Amino acid sequence: MLAYIIRRLLLIIPTLFGIMVINFLIVQIAPGGPIEQIVARMQGTAVEATARIGGSGGGDAGSAPAAGGGTGGGEAGSRYRGAQGLDPAFIKQLEKEFGFDKPLHERFVLMMTNYAQFDFGTSYFRDRRVMDLVLDKMPVSISLGLWTTLITYLVSIPLGIAKARRDGHPFDVWTSGAVIVGYAIPSFLFAVLLIVVFAGGRYLDWFPLRGLVSEGWADMPWWRQILDYLWHMALPVMAMVIGGFAGLTMLTKNSFLEEINKQYVITARAKGLGERRVLYGHIFRNAMLIVIAGFPSAFIGILFTGALLIEVIFSLDGLGLLGFEAAINRDYPVMFGTLYFFTLMGLLMNLLGDIMYVVVDPRIDFDARRV
Repeated sequence: MLAYIIRRLLLIIPTLFGIMVINFLIVQIAPGGPIEQIVARMQGTAVEATARIGGSGGGDAGSAPAAGGGTGGGEAGSRYRGAQGLDPAFIKQLEKEFGFDKPLHERFVLMMTNYAQFDFGTSYFRDRRVMDLVLDKMPVSISLGLWTTLITYLVSIPLGIAKARRDGHPFDVWTSGAVIVGYAIPSFLFAVLLIVVFAGGRYLDWFPLRGLVSEGWADMPWWRQILDYLWHMALPVMAMVIGGFAGLTMLTKNSFLEEINKQYVITARAKGLGERRVLYGHIFRNAMLIVIAGFPSAFIGILFTGALLIEVIFSLDGLGLLGFEAAINRDYPVMFGTLYFFTLMGLLMNLLGDIMYVVVDPRIDFDARRV
């Protein structure tokens, strides 16, 4: 197993490098860039991602360090849209401040060298270190991802087992219909529905509309802080769970159905073991292998890809919203820094998922196969 882990860790290096190269080149093709953003703001034609960005993102370009991305140098009139009539010396100064006076390959090498040391630079428009921004937003996204993953597993696994035991019965049919409907409803649409019904939109005003905690949360007793936190998390988590449990439920059911008719189960029943003993003493461990081992990847997927619109709708200042605002404002240090960080975490979580396969079922031997 150790040899397999070492091979996988070494494989992460070219995989991460390839992902960064592809995204770095794509950004060069995309229209706009930090300099165009600054020019547009000077001329009053910029489009902000949110009102908050407009308040916090008008930092001085001169304070931004060099980072990857952006367009290269050149005359203002030919390379940067909207820069006609501006002093070419001013444009060249901006290029130098952002690091765009260097060739493309030099910018990429410098960026990757810094990222290998976990130095992600400073945001162009927030005047803060990227790592500090990520750490500030992390609690919100971790809260959403952790609660969503736990509730999804707690609902899906018992439901999938119950469906497998009653395969073809009315319970299975009706729950399958409910699962399909839940899966078909986008999480953001369900979030809007929850706001309309339960957050003062039209009918009931039971839950808060925005934020992770209430004002004055720090002055509350500890038990009220917990209740207030759960009160704010209820609707966002419910919106994310509604579409997430369908796939896991059907995966659990199919895994159990595949194991139920195998020879070792028939033998256990022939020995006179009770149905519950057969189900949880023999079938459960084999059937839950793929479900349990997929937990790390599922958590990472929910944490970094599933919460963007939910964070926007409920005004939760998390990683999804940070990435969205960075893309809109062409904040390359935030874009590439978070991409590097999240990709690395995803690759490590995939490795952790493989390790969990061995923990759940020691019969699996990854050393016997090549990566």
